[in-house]
Amino acid sequence: MDLQNLTDYERRRLENIRRNKEMVASLKLHSKAAALSEEAKRRRVESKSNKVSPKKKPKTESPIVIRRSLRTRGLPPDFSSGNGLKDEFVESMIKGPKSPSTPEGSKSPSLPEGPLSIRDRVFLDKILGVSKESQLRNSDNCSADDEVDEKKPLDCLIKRESRGGVEGSVDLGSMTLNAENISRIMPGRIMNLRFFPCIDSTMIVAGDKSGHIGFWDVDCEKERDGVFLYQPHEDPVSGILIQEFSQSKIFTSCYGGSIQLMDAEKEVFDKIYSSESAIFSLSQQPNYVNCLYFGEGNGGLNLWDMRAGKEPSSSWPLHEYRINTIDFNINNPNIMATSSSDATACIWDLRKIDLDKPKTLKTVSHARAVHSAYFSPSGSSLATTSVENKVGLLGGVNFEDLSMIYHENHMCRWISSFRAIWGWDDSYLFIGNMKRGVDIISTACRKTVMTLQSAHMSAIPCRFSAHPYTVGMLAGATGGGQIYMWKSC
Repeated sequence: MDLQNLTDYERRRLENIRRNKEMVASLKLHSKAAALSEEAKRRRVESKSNKVSPKKKPKTESPIVIRRSLRTRGLPPDFSSGNGLKDEFVESMIKGPKSPSTPEGSKSPSLPEGPLSIRDRVFLDKILGVSKESQLRNSDNCSADDEVDEKKPLDCLIKRESRGGVEGSVDLGSMTLNAENISRIMPGRIMNLRFFPCIDSTMIVAGDKSGHIGFWDVDCEKERDGVFLYQPHEDPVSGILIQEFSQSKIFTSCYGGSIQLMDAEKEVFDKIYSSESAIFSLSQQPNYVNCLYFGEGNGGLNLWDMRAGKEPSSSWPLHEYRINTIDFNINNPNIMATSSSDATACIWDLRKIDLDKPKTLKTVSHARAVHSAYFSPSGSSLATTSVENKVGLLGGVNFEDLSMIYHENHMCRWISSFRAIWGWDDSYLFIGNMKRGVDIISTACRKTVMTLQSAHMSAIPCRFSAHPYTVGMLAGATGGGQIYMWKSC
């Protein structure tokens, strides 16, 4: 470069560049930068070749506590505020190998083969006493001119007061639930319950999910002497049938496919029928005391005459899926109603049912499974209950008038399905709700007009029974083995 032709500014600039290079060289910045670059490359190579992940530091957050119910822990519900069986008493009274502390859904050991003995003198004396009172009352209602057919023992029972023969209607406002009318009679979820059809005594029988049959003598002052618990079944109890002319004989059925006969005179529970298919419902045509009707398997209805042998005498394929209830018209015992999980409820004439292609008199279609279909006390109406949040009401000539009444019937899996039952006349239906109450539906208004609630209710009542002779006496059962009993003042 020719320095002579440069300007003063350019010469000063070149001089500054020279001095800066000398300064950088004296500090050795280039060598240090190269050394740092080589070190960075070496560390990157080592990190890629090392596959061991660094250990994660343990979290110091508080652990999440999962709430578990008594049921999932295998413990019976705590009803310390109410009356009923204590836990240790339940364990001591169960006649069977399964403990009440066994969680629901677990498999219990098989029950012993053959009849199960009833070794409880207090209980047997009570049942036999109630049965004797009923027989004496029925014999007083029969005249000497009454004929007794072999197929219809004590046919004069037609003349006695029946479900439709109770005089008067209930005062809804007077129905109350007191603490002394609450009892926990069994450890499991109650599937069925019935009042004994007697006037002089108040007794209730119930069946639960584990196959227990419990009896509650409401009139007994001592709690332990008033509750009796047995386990004749291994599976959920699907039906309870009390012989009205002889209340010492009680039929019970279960999902395991068996029917047991409790005979207080013989002091045994005896298995009288067994099937490989489940039995979902049990009923009896009025006054035909030797014949049982039961829903078996997917939609089959069986008629079994106990005098004919071990096999059903007739069978009909009435529905596509299980039959949940069977009910007979009090005014015409040949008219029968069935409800099914195939979303229908049907009315049949037993005299016209064809064995191959049964034809209904009336079919009520719902959107989802129908859990009940019951005739009214007068026999002129039919009420159905479906999971689709509807209660169906049929009336009129030949049940031609149909009304659908809204009611929330969705329930949790820990309670039994809601079933609307009739009271003591054709005016009202009673059904449980998810708010621990009992809704009363007026058939005239076609809606819920009142709800029974009480501070004593600690669970949801789901299955009900109205006393056949005492107006205003209603029993409701819960998923925890409790029974509530309302009485009209």
